This record gives sequence, C-alpha cells and structure tokens, in this order.
Amino acid sequence: MGIITVSREFGSGGRELAKKLAEKLGYKYFDKSIITAVSEEGKLSEGYIENALNKINDFTYTQRSSFNFYSTHQKYVTDILIMERKVIQELAKKGNCVIVGRGADVILKEEKTIDLFVYADMQAKINRCKENLSKEEVLTDKELDKKIKAIDKARQKFYLMLGQDNWGQKENYDFCINTTNANLDKLATGLASLFKSYLGEK
Repeated sequence: MGIITVSREFGSGGRELAKKLAEKLGYKYFDKSIITAVSEEGKLSEGYIENALNKINDFTYTQRSSFNFYSTHQKYVTDILIMERKVIQELAKKGNCVIVGRGADVILKEEKTIDLFVYADMQAKINRCKENLSKEEVLTDKELDKKIKAIDKARQKFYLMLGQDNWGQKENYDFCINTTNANLDKLATGLASLFKSYLGEK
C-alpha cells in the first residue's frame, strides 16, 4: 500500500503537484476533504474549524483574550486536532492515497509513508500566487512576499501544535522537490514513475 504525504511552502504549487501525482498513480487524493470529514465528526462547521486552527497562531488575538477564554479556545483546538488525527488515520487505512498538509507526515509517522516536501524560490512563489489571484485582488510583490511568509510561519506553528518542530527541514522528508522552474505535469509524471519503483509497483 502506498501512502504519500505532501507538505509544501505556500505558492510552491505543492497542492497542484499532489493532485496530478494522485491522478497519475491512480491513488485517492485528500486535501480539503479532511476538514470536511472533521466537521462531520465533530458536528462543527468547516469555517469554524479553519478559523479555530488559524486563531491559535494569532499573537494579537491571544494577547487581547483573557486567560480563561484562551484556555477554553485552546481546548477546542486540541479536540479538533484529535478528530483530525483520527480522520487522517482512517483515510490512510483505505488504501493507496496522497494526503496534502494537515501534518499527515507527523500523524502517520508510524506508517510506511513516502513524505514529500515541495518548495520554490520566493519569486517563483509570488508569480504562481499572482496567476491564482482573482480579478478583484490586487497585491504587490511585497504584499505577496509578506503573505507567503506569514502562511508558512503558521504552518510551522501548526507542526509545533502537533509536538514537532521539523517543518521544512530536509532531513525529515524522503524527497524534497524544488518546483521553481518545473512543469508540474511533467514533474508529476516523473515522480509517479519514481514512486512506483520505490514502492515496488509495476
């Protein structure tokens, strides 16, 4: 059974690469569906879950909140993380799959997973973000640089919430892929062939 986890820098194209990789391997693909499953498990809205996980990393939010309120909120986040862990473990049991983000590489560390980290240089990430902006969104390179760094910092903090401090450190992944000048479709094709060989598949 092949379980591939994909962690990525914001703007690196990691989600798109993961989806293409899953398609070429014929694997199930899990991304936003994890949050959906957690919302069903805990009978909470998807928006609430996203908001709760984001706010735990917001310094100004915690500074303005009372200790009791923060402690209560932290308990809710802990409960969500427990549900998320359960969902990811259940998804992994269903067979060959590619799981994007949500600390799956940490949660499934006792499983035989292939852990992939996707990164790119800042200008490449800025350019990719520009391509995905809606017509109503007008952000300068400087603003996008700040946004990218803030999101990646939040991802590092999310790993700390899981008890790990190794997000983005190459020694903690099986493969690190630089997408700076890559054609993601061709890269996915190459990775699919590599991973099939790695897993002993034909």
